[in-house]
Amino acid sequence: MVLPQPLCRAECLGEGDALGFDLKRSGQATLFAVRYRGEIYLWRNRCPHLGTPMNWQQHAFFNATADRLVCFAHGALFEPDSGRCIQGACLGQALTPLAYGITADGWLRLTENFNEAGNTE
Repeated sequence: MVLPQPLCRAECLGEGDALGFDLKRSGQATLFAVRYRGEIYLWRNRCPHLGTPMNWQQHAFFNATADRLVCFAHGALFEPDSGRCIQGACLGQALTPLAYGITADGWLRLTENFNEAGNTE
């Protein structure tokens, strides 16, 4: 993967929006970005409990009120800004954050590599 990897234009993420990105072209998002309280956060798409993807359908990462991220495999709730699990089987654990930047022309870009196991390289 060539870095920085372009994901989307930052303006495409409205407040309470989430977008998944399938960088491995596997049919499942490998990471996702959210906008919460005006800030963008980029997370690896793996629940710390069992390593399952967080979403049950494309771009479905938030709960109905867009104030918590949800692991749809078992219902764990996570804070969108810290990634910390606040309810569920992985209580106290956290999602893996990924480094990103926003270019002068408004593109959100992944700025670090990560392998299939989810470790940064």
